[in-house]
Amino acid sequence: MVTKSFQTLMMGFSAIALAGTAAIAATPATAGTLANPVVSGSDYLTYGSDGTNTFLVPNTSANVQSALTGDSSNPTGNVELFASSEQPGANFNQVTSLSGTLGGKGITLSNLTLSDWLSPVGSSTFGQVWFNAALNNNGLGGLSNDIKGFAFNVFKNYGGFQRFSDPNISYVNQDSSGLVRIGLAGHFNATSLITKSIDGFLNDSSVPNNAKFLANNLKSQLSGRTIQASEVVKVAYNGGPSQLLYSFNATQSGLVERGDRLSHTGNYEVTFQGDVPPQDVPEPSLLLGLVGLGGAFLLKRQGGQGAA
Repeated sequence: MVTKSFQTLMMGFSAIALAGTAAIAATPATAGTLANPVVSGSDYLTYGSDGTNTFLVPNTSANVQSALTGDSSNPTGNVELFASSEQPGANFNQVTSLSGTLGGKGITLSNLTLSDWLSPVGSSTFGQVWFNAALNNNGLGGLSNDIKGFAFNVFKNYGGFQRFSDPNISYVNQDSSGLVRIGLAGHFNATSLITKSIDGFLNDSSVPNNAKFLANNLKSQLSGRTIQASEVVKVAYNGGPSQLLYSFNATQSGLVERGDRLSHTGNYEVTFQGDVPPQDVPEPSLLLGLVGLGGAFLLKRQGGQGAA
């Protein structure tokens, strides 16, 4: 026969178990930002923010950490990798990287090199795939193949690859499902970054006039529209293969670079699925406290029965 004391004991432990389960269920999976960020290489710039403007700040660990604290609704500063990419004589084979951890997993973000743009993708190259995607996603997919080929060669040979190889990392976050979100600060309207290659072509004295006529017509078609395109970032996560991430869809960042009044106006978010981060569990002291409460509950019940 089950005694009343035993029933009381079971009721007490049930209360403890339910309280412990509730404490665990009430604790969401960890969602975090890039921890312990470190930049490898010296060719980078750090931008701070006052909520309206971005501006250069010293390349200190504290400033790098502070620049990466935003998200898509509130991007802050950013860290530009391969900052010299558009300078004459820039080394297009060097790599500058931003590394850290997300949910305990290592992640490294890097600039692109020339070999990345020329890497094979099927029967094409990454550069051709990216350029065609840029045209298609900006309503220019209807251009003839001849014009597309001409535009790509101008872009490739007059600094286009370099202009999109220096990603400005504004945040690296992970949600409780494991989805990794990377913010790339860029031009909300990137048309000028595309047409700069055409300008270089037009200023080349060796280019024949008939080719310049074609280039001028192409520039007229592009200049009258808003083109959105992020820089490309190379990402290696948790020992896996590197992937090249980019976007053709920007949101207004609410920021602008204080010097040129053009940069950092758009936030381009790229994502990939990472590992689900570990869940938080109740502290041992919490569970011990629950056991203590259960014991006090039992003593009180027993004391009350004795008095009766």
